[in-house]
Amino acid sequence: MSGVDALPGHAPDQTALVSAPARPSHVQPGGSVAMVDVGAKAVTERFAHARARVRMSSATEAALREATLAKGDAFVTAQLAGIMAAKQTATLIPLAHPLPLSSVDVSFAWAAPGVLQIDAVARTAAQTGVEMEAMTAAAVAALTIYDMSKSLEKGIVVESIMLVEKRGGKSGTWRASEGAL
Repeated sequence: MSGVDALPGHAPDQTALVSAPARPSHVQPGGSVAMVDVGAKAVTERFAHARARVRMSSATEAALREATLAKGDAFVTAQLAGIMAAKQTATLIPLAHPLPLSSVDVSFAWAAPGVLQIDAVARTAAQTGVEMEAMTAAAVAALTIYDMSKSLEKGIVVESIMLVEKRGGKSGTWRASEGAL
């Protein structure tokens, strides 16, 4: 038991988690959580592509395109923030493993009028996947776009953050369906 009171709608103790037919990978027999031990897994090349979408007004889009925001060039700042965030994923996501990233790239494109698409790609050679690093990069880049633009518009919406594709490891290649993209 962690000493934390049960949340409404959740079991007051961890025994329900332990007695479930298939124990979650991050839950120990006594009910505590732990990082999965990847020590015996082979180091393989890993790749992940994540995407975030940010919806805004045409005036905010114009200011982003023309780099006329009071805080400066939002794309440069968001790109750097996304890269830095990927490097901090294990600090932000409690059970994520620290990974030796070989590269992180964050790019921007207009998916539709008023819809900014942020793509983040992360690569590593490691014993576990790099999906969380790519998703963290996309998420923080999207939040940075909001932060840089909020003086013009408070109603900017980060609409989605999703995994587009991952490669490597035991589960191999996975790609989101075309309908999800």
